[in-house]
Amino acid sequence: MTSDPRDPFREARKEAPVLVAEFQGEKIPMILRMRELREATKDWQTLSSDAPRRVPIPSEEEVRTVRQYPLEVDPPVHAGYRKLVEPFFLQPRTPEFRDRLERLASRLVKACADRGTPVEIIHDFAVPLQSYALAYLMNVNESEAKTWISWGVHVFKVGDGTSKGPHMEAYCNAMFDAAIANPGEDFFSIVGTASIDGRPLTREEMLGYANIMFAGGRDTIIQTVAGIVHYFSIHPEALLCMREHPEAIPTAAEEFFRVVTPLTHIGRVCPRHAEVHGHSVEAGGRVSLCWASANRDEEFFESPDDVRLDRKPNPHIAFGFGPHVCLGAHHARAVMRALIKVLANDLTGIEFHGCKEHLEKEVDYTRSVGFDALQVSFLR
Repeated sequence: MTSDPRDPFREARKEAPVLVAEFQGEKIPMILRMRELREATKDWQTLSSDAPRRVPIPSEEEVRTVRQYPLEVDPPVHAGYRKLVEPFFLQPRTPEFRDRLERLASRLVKACADRGTPVEIIHDFAVPLQSYALAYLMNVNESEAKTWISWGVHVFKVGDGTSKGPHMEAYCNAMFDAAIANPGEDFFSIVGTASIDGRPLTREEMLGYANIMFAGGRDTIIQTVAGIVHYFSIHPEALLCMREHPEAIPTAAEEFFRVVTPLTHIGRVCPRHAEVHGHSVEAGGRVSLCWASANRDEEFFESPDDVRLDRKPNPHIAFGFGPHVCLGAHHARAVMRALIKVLANDLTGIEFHGCKEHLEKEVDYTRSVGFDALQVSFLR
């Protein structure tokens, strides 16, 4: 294993497509290479998502009470659950939604710049940006985001070892109760009054949708925002390039998704005994789909450790692959493109003051997955 926290899987990936690593006392084969990983995402009969609270690695069996929908459901049932909420996740493709995100990003950037003092990007900028943008996606009043901001970077993994999961569940129950009593066009109303297979959703299913909406992509958006701000703070020439060539912003955003990839991997469970590239997995055992490693696979990316904002093609797998490809991909792309555009157009520069990396420390590797703190000044 390499000691480089940007890509701790480099040497293992060159040697074999799989690395067996320990998580919570369980030995789990990690699929490291792009080609093998793509194939694995499509083999849901062998590598199942039908494993409530065990799909994340480490598992979330101790910190949440419900199955996440549609993530923790296999095809063909998965398609019905996914279709139910797809209209919300297609909104970011519209010009109106993208314009609203740009106004949001501009407002938050201006507020930070007007302070005249360094800004702590994680909690004072990235968390609010993620939360307000989510309010737009869910079609709820922007004021609701103030509650979500208080949940921090990761709902289930607060820095002091506690979890905001119970607060989130209580909040969602109250929101569903209110929406069912007086339905509108918001997420809680649509999900709260929806049916699947000719029956109303159960409360557990409703909470499962809300759970993944609030917790599923939260820290990944926040850390990608921070990664973009950090990069431009130490590469001012790249920010100038975005200002002079706005048509390059979508390509640049894809490279940030590839390089940052805050989510190291996600799990699958074997319903029966399986052989995974020479490694035996007992029934009920898990396998890791390691997005972070695949996104640095030398077979698919020339000089994968280099950040090339003009990289084409860029077949990254930051949003997954196969039937469970991330529902929030359109939203994440819209947020990052809006952010880059606003940083380039509204600022003369970003001054870096310091940071504290967030390291994912496991038994067999240590990986950098963003920041615990990042101080910069937005210069207008």
